[in-house]
Amino acid sequence: MTRTLWRLDATELAALIRSKEVSCVETTESVLGRIDDVNPRINALPVVLHEQALAAAAEADRALARGDAVGPLHGVPVTIKVNVDVAGGATDGSIVALKDLIADSDAPVVANLKRAGAVIVGRNNAPSFSLRWFTDNELHGRTLNPWDPHVTPGGSSGGAAAAVATGMGPIAHGNDYGGSIRHPAWACGVVGLRPTAGRVPAVNATAKDDRILTNQLMSVQGPLTRSVADARLALEVMAEGDPRDPLWVPAPLDYPPSGQPLKVALFKRHPAFAADPSVTASFERAAQWLADAGCIVEEAEPPHFEEAARLWREMLNDDLRRGGKPAIEAIGDEAVRTVFAWQLAAPPAGSAERVLAAYQRRLTIARAWSLFFSEHPVLLMPVSWARQFPIDEDRRSAERFEQMLLEQSPLTATAMLGLPGLSVPTGVDGGLPTGVQLCASRYREDLCLAAGEIVERAAGYSVLEQLAA
Repeated sequence: MTRTLWRLDATELAALIRSKEVSCVETTESVLGRIDDVNPRINALPVVLHEQALAAAAEADRALARGDAVGPLHGVPVTIKVNVDVAGGATDGSIVALKDLIADSDAPVVANLKRAGAVIVGRNNAPSFSLRWFTDNELHGRTLNPWDPHVTPGGSSGGAAAAVATGMGPIAHGNDYGGSIRHPAWACGVVGLRPTAGRVPAVNATAKDDRILTNQLMSVQGPLTRSVADARLALEVMAEGDPRDPLWVPAPLDYPPSGQPLKVALFKRHPAFAADPSVTASFERAAQWLADAGCIVEEAEPPHFEEAARLWREMLNDDLRRGGKPAIEAIGDEAVRTVFAWQLAAPPAGSAERVLAAYQRRLTIARAWSLFFSEHPVLLMPVSWARQFPIDEDRRSAERFEQMLLEQSPLTATAMLGLPGLSVPTGVDGGLPTGVQLCASRYREDLCLAAGEIVERAAGYSVLEQLAA
């Protein structure tokens, strides 16, 4: 059994460890063995912590033997993205110039995972500055999609998604500024939960300055997993408060049931272009599964959708010109510098009045979406209007980059508003995984997860079984 423990989800492993049917060391050894077998081929984890992980697992076993109170992830292996502080490790962000930036303390999300008993077995790869929908960099190299090495594993948490998909830990940490959890989860066929902005505390002590304003409003920390149940468990752990982040909100994780059938809005048509047929088929299947489960599914378009996606870019660009451009141009790798220049090309730098007007307009759009969710508590839509992109498609031309931004609008529009979103697999089409995105109003991750469980059950999908086929 020890050899196959890596195949189990976090909820299963935690239960077996608590009942002492398996040990923390056995579990960690199994996952590390899987990493040794698979990671050299796909390069999801540039750093593997063999000695540290086994020492932490041994201590976790001693705690169980003493009868100590243990957390909900006691002995469960997890991986952490390279852009977040782990005490004693480098917070390099996949940037060569930062390879020796060693953290003295854990970021809140890491501290919460450790407090829950999780064992960190490695660090997830990401693009330089985490600013691409691809996972490649000059420091750690390229992460391959385990389904097809010729397409992206997603970004920026592509290492996290590829690791979870191949059994290198049941929970991986990621972050999402414009789709960086949901996109790689979809690209690799796993579950990715973007929590509401403010739900999970965030700070990096290694950073020279506090986060820029759009990062405060839009960027979140969250889990990638192989099941919705694991995503729920990981969220409960990650969402513990931390006094280092005054923007953390102590919102409840569960709400009383309404007693009414869940109303789901189906957003299936972009006004400017057609979705890829595999994308259309995926959310039409998911809509039918939700209807079969008793949900009321109605076609509806969220308000100001295209404008919301454009505003994400406008606000991000104005903020990055002040708070990120000098560093990216000075120490970013060639790929991120190329893509970043195209990102900043439109719209041009605005006046202070225009910048302030954008933040004002954001509230107007947020209000309209809040009213929309009062009628349709869950929104079902694509993760991307396109299929998984060919490797380095964003570097092909400025024109192709612009088209890709439109294709990724389901990710950026929702991120601009700080909303929660769940990427959940629906199956396989043409040798690549498919999936849908479920969104809800602020702090209603419970609705996303409830709808996601319906889709998950109906899909009957297992990424480990599919990849082994």
